[in-house]
Amino acid sequence: MKALLVIAVQNGIVNFGEFKEELSLMENVIKDFKESDSPVIFMRYLDDAEESPLYKYSVGSELHISLKDYADYVLEKQTPSSFFNTELSNTLEKLGTNHLFITGFNTEFCCMFTAISAFDSGYKVTFIENATGTVNTDETYEMQGLDIKDFVGTVLHWSNSIEVLDYEEYVGEYITENTI
Repeated sequence: MKALLVIAVQNGIVNFGEFKEELSLMENVIKDFKESDSPVIFMRYLDDAEESPLYKYSVGSELHISLKDYADYVLEKQTPSSFFNTELSNTLEKLGTNHLFITGFNTEFCCMFTAISAFDSGYKVTFIENATGTVNTDETYEMQGLDIKDFVGTVLHWSNSIEVLDYEEYVGEYITENTI
């Protein structure tokens, strides 16, 4: 069984930048999973620090209105990994999941850490690179010209452990063959 993980699509992140394209691709993937009756699991990152845009009692921590109604499950986390001290493993086990697809925010933190943790936990992992987004830029990392999504996707791909696809490749691989 396949499941889709939608990570940290929350007001405190989405309202930070322009993510129309990323949200559209995430929604397309979500709709594909819904059409095939495959589970869609949203992860909320909750922070204890009141000054955080993801403070657990703030509007910033709430799922973004553009996608929140698609959630079959909403789980909470407090670290970059969606597996550490969460109910994700139990939920995936109950669903009989063996293949996890990953979308969401931030590419180089929660999405990457979760992809690696999922592989370490024995799942087949598909990381849909352009259906992830980040509030960070090349300036954040003082690396002029850095394409964060491409860099993370390349590193995960080179691991030969995690399948990395862009949305178009995902459609060609999983939708046209109706294998979801």
